[in-house]
Amino acid sequence: MKRLFTALFASLIMTCIGAYAQEKITEGLEIDKFVHNFGDILLDSGPVSCTFTLKNTGSKPVVIYNVTTTCGCTDVDWTKEPLRPGKTGTVSVTYSNDEGPYPFDKTLTMYLSDMKKPVILKLRGVSQDKVKPLDELYPVTYGKLGLKENINKGGNMEQNGQKSEAVMVANLSDAPMKVTFADVSEHLKVSVSPNPIPARGTAEMTYTITADRELWGKNYYWAAPVINGRTYTSSEGDRKIGFWAFTKEDFSKVTADDKRNGPRPTFKESTYSFGKIRKGQKVTAEYTFKNDGKMPFEVYKVDADASISCSGVPQAAPGASVSFKVELDTTDLPKGESLTIVTLTTNSPLRPIVNLFIAGFIE
Repeated sequence: MKRLFTALFASLIMTCIGAYAQEKITEGLEIDKFVHNFGDILLDSGPVSCTFTLKNTGSKPVVIYNVTTTCGCTDVDWTKEPLRPGKTGTVSVTYSNDEGPYPFDKTLTMYLSDMKKPVILKLRGVSQDKVKPLDELYPVTYGKLGLKENINKGGNMEQNGQKSEAVMVANLSDAPMKVTFADVSEHLKVSVSPNPIPARGTAEMTYTITADRELWGKNYYWAAPVINGRTYTSSEGDRKIGFWAFTKEDFSKVTADDKRNGPRPTFKESTYSFGKIRKGQKVTAEYTFKNDGKMPFEVYKVDADASISCSGVPQAAPGASVSFKVELDTTDLPKGESLTIVTLTTNSPLRPIVNLFIAGFIE
């Protein structure tokens, strides 16, 4: 028991210290991380704290105007004086850790001078009501490398940008473990720190996905972990760890006039109802929309949370009305009430993401 507690405590300390690997916020301003993952912490250990560090690498002062939090469980303080060129500032955060034995994901919104969009910071971790073995906390294994899950979310990002996230991994063996990665997808970078991972210890796996204009909507990226020079098939039957991100257009430099005059799709109905059908039947949903904007409307990609095919990617000239069809295969869907979300990634500044729905009952 003492050994397990020591492993959890060491995990927390290593995460809080972290490596000072800078990431760019904007030209001339860097931050050591956007996400702080506390890993697994004990509920009765009380509040936990961390610090985000900013560095001004530009030629003019930067001011942190304000940092807001999503709930009263998070206290925050930050450097109030201007960050002059070459200087650093901090955002210090304390999470109360009193919301119960659950995973937590807290958002901090940081407002900076000369930036139209705020910067989003994240606090993550899992509060545990009692000490649990590493094997139970990290059930997906590649050899003796343990993960909480095989597919990791990157979240949303915009073209010309990147998305970085971090999750905890564990060394389930009694010897140090060196982890590298092979067969890494283009546009993905992934690393582990500390590396080697101490025996029966934890580390942070950081992954960064870079947007590419050939890739829109939801895309998956992969990397095969190499453990002490050897690759393994996971307990889930996979050789690679998966990461996904959703990419949309970058409209940050679009003017207010451009937004008003840009493409603007107006859908006659957003939900197609198929009534009651037998499992395995295919459903053909049809949607009609009009481009009420003054510029051509284009859909970059059609995604769905089920197996679909689409009759061409929709486009529409200004003032034109267009219909398109989506075929849904219900073979792999569960019986009962059914709702499939069809997501369009578009070139409309006012509607960069359009969600449509296919609803009904599967017998």
